[in-house]
Amino acid sequence: MKRIFSLLPVLGLLSAVTVSAKIADNISRTQVGTIDVVSLTTGVKDVVTLRGTLPVGNVAAPENNPALARLTGSMLDKGTTQKDKFAIAQQLESVGATLNFGVGNEVLTIAGKCLKKDVPLLISLIAEQLRSPAFAPEEFAKVQKQYAGALQRALDDTDTRASDAFTRAVYPLGHPNRQPPTDELLAAINGTTLDAVKAFHAAYYGPAHLTLILVGDVDSATVQGEVARAFAGWTGGKRPTPPTARGGDLDAPRDQTVFMADKTNVSVVWGMATGLRYRDPDTLALRVGTDVLGGGFSARLMGNVRDKEGLTYGIGAGVMGDSVRDGDWRIMANFSPALLEKGVESTRRQLTKWHEDGITADELAKRKTDLTGSYKVGLSTTTGMATTLMNTLIRGYDVTWLDEYPEKIQALKLVEVNGAIKKHVNPGKLVLLKAGTVTGAVK
Repeated sequence: MKRIFSLLPVLGLLSAVTVSAKIADNISRTQVGTIDVVSLTTGVKDVVTLRGTLPVGNVAAPENNPALARLTGSMLDKGTTQKDKFAIAQQLESVGATLNFGVGNEVLTIAGKCLKKDVPLLISLIAEQLRSPAFAPEEFAKVQKQYAGALQRALDDTDTRASDAFTRAVYPLGHPNRQPPTDELLAAINGTTLDAVKAFHAAYYGPAHLTLILVGDVDSATVQGEVARAFAGWTGGKRPTPPTARGGDLDAPRDQTVFMADKTNVSVVWGMATGLRYRDPDTLALRVGTDVLGGGFSARLMGNVRDKEGLTYGIGAGVMGDSVRDGDWRIMANFSPALLEKGVESTRRQLTKWHEDGITADELAKRKTDLTGSYKVGLSTTTGMATTLMNTLIRGYDVTWLDEYPEKIQALKLVEVNGAIKKHVNPGKLVLLKAGTVTGAVK
């Protein structure tokens, strides 16, 4: 999800000392009541970036209502019992601050940015919106309509249709990464009552598993005091019961087509469930090896299928959905209908060579340099640092992982990377999903 912040003139680059020194040594992490408060003071002046998480993502929704968690989270910025949404927007705009909530598979995310002097305001608004949404019937009706409209529009998008169908081919029912069919989601949206949303909020929302991260011109003692004041008296909150379903080699057709008439391109997703989570031993090696195959313009797929043969608009490969649960490995591409067969065959050649021969020592060395370099660049802004901290904690690491990650990358051996490729990717078990105007297919 992309967000554009209003404080562009003062985005704030971190000092070189902050990035090159041990980051974890400069992080303050403490429990304020039951809230995990993490702060990092950097060399930037006046700017503070905030990230937060609460484990009330789609995985917390009941099986018979997959839309409930998102509908609830969408009500947070629609006004509170103290003030309406226009008053909240005016408060933020008057000081050039931003505040957004988003519901993902696992967590509700909070994203904010403000000047140092306005940190108390930002924290108080977060607390107010989490604790006491107004749940106005007219706003709920709008949220339902907007959610349903977004789903209807997505039905016309080939990338979305291919990706959604792929998840249903490699993940079983009950797995958080399995996207429900659109008709099921639409039925759930229309069938959800405001009382059900209120009950979900009462059951799952609370400070028990809330994490707040602040990076920039931060005074940790002040932040802790403001959090204690804003959230005083709020109790409750629980983690959803972890799902037991795991991705695997399902009894699904290996070649599937979602026919969509009058499309100028065909979106392709080709892959399999890996059974791996981000923290599992082979994951980092598999990610680095996959980056050689499909990680950007210098990767094999782009260099051959697009640049040399001119068969695609864009192509890449990656490991997805593994931050908390086991994820999948996939190739993603777009081809014109006339070039689909040639494009798939060219991709197959690159996949086969990569799987059988592995990557080279030179490729590994270059990827190590690129990955650690881009990682450090990503930490050079308050936004990048706060987001990386958030993702680190979501994945279950301590803050020391921020320093350990580049070291782990550099320590990878060629035999480990090529071993992970052979062990966790099986070309004979890949599912090929095509969405678009596919010659010979019918709706």
